[in-house]
Amino acid sequence: MSSLQGADRFAAFRHVSYTRFFFARFLASFAIQIVSVSVGWQMYAQTQNTLYLGLIGLFQFLPSLALILVTGSVADRYNRRAIVSICMVISALCAAALLALTLADAFTPWPVFAILIVFGIERAFMAPAVQSLAPNLVPPRDLSNAVAWNSSSWQTAAILGPVAGGLLYGVSAIVAYSLALGFLVLSSILVLMIEKPVQRVLREAASWSSILAGFRFIRSEKVVLGAISLDLFAVLLGGAVALMPVFASDILVLGPLGLGLLRAAPGIGAIAVAIVLATYPIRHRAGVLMFTGVALFGVGTVIFGLSQVAWLSIAALMLMGAADMISVYVRETLIALWTPDAVRGRVNAVNMVFVGASNELGEFRAGTMAHFIGAVPAVVIGGVGTLVVSVIWALGFPQLRRIDSLDVPAHIVERPEAADPTAVL
Repeated sequence: MSSLQGADRFAAFRHVSYTRFFFARFLASFAIQIVSVSVGWQMYAQTQNTLYLGLIGLFQFLPSLALILVTGSVADRYNRRAIVSICMVISALCAAALLALTLADAFTPWPVFAILIVFGIERAFMAPAVQSLAPNLVPPRDLSNAVAWNSSSWQTAAILGPVAGGLLYGVSAIVAYSLALGFLVLSSILVLMIEKPVQRVLREAASWSSILAGFRFIRSEKVVLGAISLDLFAVLLGGAVALMPVFASDILVLGPLGLGLLRAAPGIGAIAVAIVLATYPIRHRAGVLMFTGVALFGVGTVIFGLSQVAWLSIAALMLMGAADMISVYVRETLIALWTPDAVRGRVNAVNMVFVGASNELGEFRAGTMAHFIGAVPAVVIGGVGTLVVSVIWALGFPQLRRIDSLDVPAHIVERPEAADPTAVL
């Protein structure tokens, strides 16, 4: 990475299409955070059942798993910008459906779960497309800067969205869902305004060999395999988001606004680190820093689980967000740089299933464990598990641990077709 990029913290925004993409993603993420807080709080308020909180995550994850062989190929074969726009429209329709249920006083678990399944299907198609679209909007020299700003966009939404969701839900669930709906519509319009990017489209006939190319690439590229699987198991064990309504309501006694503050705390830590990384990108010992971030995430999770005072809980969540930002920055940059564009959609489809497993399935893990052993033990055990995972993966993937700089690897710079599984199909 050149010294010029290190000095130009806004390098990615020199490209108009990326700027539109950035704000579209921010608005969509903001809206999803509002919906997430509102659905979780509304569900717990009506059922008082932690198992239902876990099912919220499970029903959003299952479509990604079921469609993993389809979504990545779609992102590689068709216009990624169009896919993202269509998916955002579907998100808006889901928000409208939740609003309609609330207006009709018909917000009950199973209709809501049905809507969340549609949400999950939409996200299954959008995730690989949106992850693959960003590298098409900036040149390679600005990619790590774009990754940092992408993360800061999501994390800013993670700060403001939960707070807004808690405030708006405190006023009315109708107001919360209405605002989310408006943001999703606007994000769809912004995506349509992006000029059609240059994209290497997969031309060959569909076959099992081409469909499985993403899996084949990940298996052969140990750096990508280690980065993806590390996130899967670390967050699967360490995630505590699903149980925040329980902590806000029963342990810390904070109410809806307090839930918003808890949900925002990881984002506050993450956005602070993201801004630093956009200005001073990681130049050395990237692999070690990624594993350190995962370990600190586990430490923060344990502290949060044991805390019974609001300020310590919020501080622990901020630590979790800051540590996760370091890990996410390194991981997403490595995946983007080490993956050829022709197979990027299929690789990102697998990555997004792993991310979904770590988030939504992690929420199911937390909710189920809390149902049987209590919320506090469920969170603490998960945090300890994350610490163990960081050590095992650091020892099991020495290539990943030894990664020094976040530059395009030589084998892709010199012979990109050598790293492209589709070239030998």
